[in-house]
Amino acid sequence: ALAGGVLFSLEEGASFWNQFLTWRIFFASMISTFTLNSVLSVYHGNAWDLSSPGLINFGRFDNEKMGYTIQEIPIFIFMGVVGGILGALFNALNYWLTMFRIRYIHRPCLQVVEAMLVAAVTATVGFVMIYCSRDCQPIQGSTVAYPLQLFCADGEYNSMATAFFNTPEKSVVNLFHDPPGSYNPMTLGLFTLMYFFLACWTYGLTVSAGVFIPSLLIGAAWGRLFGISLSYLSKGSIWADPGKYALMGAAAQLGGIVRMTLSLTVIMMEATGNVTYGFPIMLVLMTAKIVGDYFVEGLYDMHIQLQSVPFLHWEAPVTSHSLTAREVMSTPVTCLRRIERVGTVVDILSDTSSNHNGFPVVESSPDASQVAGLRGLILRSQLIVLLKHKVFVERANLSLVQRRLKLKDFRDAYPRFPPIQSIHVSQDERECMIDLSEFMNPSPYTVPQEASLPRVFKLFRALGLRHLVVVDNRNEVVGMVTRKDLARYRLGKEGLEELSLAQT
Repeated sequence: ALAGGVLFSLEEGASFWNQFLTWRIFFASMISTFTLNSVLSVYHGNAWDLSSPGLINFGRFDNEKMGYTIQEIPIFIFMGVVGGILGALFNALNYWLTMFRIRYIHRPCLQVVEAMLVAAVTATVGFVMIYCSRDCQPIQGSTVAYPLQLFCADGEYNSMATAFFNTPEKSVVNLFHDPPGSYNPMTLGLFTLMYFFLACWTYGLTVSAGVFIPSLLIGAAWGRLFGISLSYLSKGSIWADPGKYALMGAAAQLGGIVRMTLSLTVIMMEATGNVTYGFPIMLVLMTAKIVGDYFVEGLYDMHIQLQSVPFLHWEAPVTSHSLTAREVMSTPVTCLRRIERVGTVVDILSDTSSNHNGFPVVESSPDASQVAGLRGLILRSQLIVLLKHKVFVERANLSLVQRRLKLKDFRDAYPRFPPIQSIHVSQDERECMIDLSEFMNPSPYTVPQEASLPRVFKLFRALGLRHLVVVDNRNEVVGMVTRKDLARYRLGKEGLEELSLAQT
């Protein structure tokens, strides 16, 4: 899913949109798709045949048998509502579980024990469900690749085992494409119920596990059950094939949990190789998002907040108009003079208590009564490159005699700038002076301290800023706004809440 992956990254992972970022994501997706294709072609024994569709492919839907009519649109919207409610329930349960984990299961040994417990319970539940199930289907005419007989008569396979014992991706494909009558409604109902709670318990364990395919599988199971119920009600007329309802249920469940619309529509269309269902999938996802957002926020947003990640959402909190930059900004600000002592720069960069990445540069006037107005902004990475190349002079009034740094020197150090601890500055060099005016950004973005929070937020989002300097009417630096200062505020049940954020 090349386009789907690009859109997913932008919709869920980016704090601001720009063309260069999109191009980078697209290029990374293209390279990973090509690599995966190459590896799969070798694995399938026909090297350099780059037609392997990737790891997620839910089989092509046939338009002839699987069309939909305008009468079915309200049914799809209803499925979106069900998906939104079930997604909100999933997220609420997972939120309480994650809070419990943060509070009590923070030691590595306990995390390993919990993972083992989840694995044991999942295996036990799977076997008990298969053992108690008597849903035996004839092998003749079935499309199941590896039918499991388990507790069924000869010539039959266990339908519950097909759902539990296959990989989740394969189970989704079966639920989408198996002919009508392949699953007993009781099997689907019990499977949905058990898988829902097991998936909810598994997400958030200290093992790498996703929510994408399990959500699709839960939705495909109850969607197929919904389709079977419709075919009973309508005596098998236009609703004969429950496969398309499995597809809509999968979209509704995933949309209800992660609350994404644009990228999920594209991913679902790419994975099923069918544009026909684009419109109903969009409808289902939008409905699931609207209904789910009424109850609780999306799973990814919830975990971003629980992990205290300073992530900026699309809009400032709606009740934040009363807050100004003065109340949001960090203060006091560590400023540097335009011509600064090397020792002072080294001490500021070495201070572990203030791990700042940007420093306002003010006028270095010997007269203390004069206003130290803002002259520019310089980054930690630039200062480290200057110290590394020893771009400083012995006295403040000497002109710069060292070789001039080129832009290439800064670019070569990107993105892994050396830490300040790796740069050796002798005692004599500490007394030298460093002129920052040639290297600083002479026109950084600033706001007056009366600027409202939504205005500051829009500047950050639209321009992709890292630092915003807050000045008073004399152009003196009074504060700095960073991403963390803005991400700290969110709308809660009692109005605007201030969060604690991770220090890294």
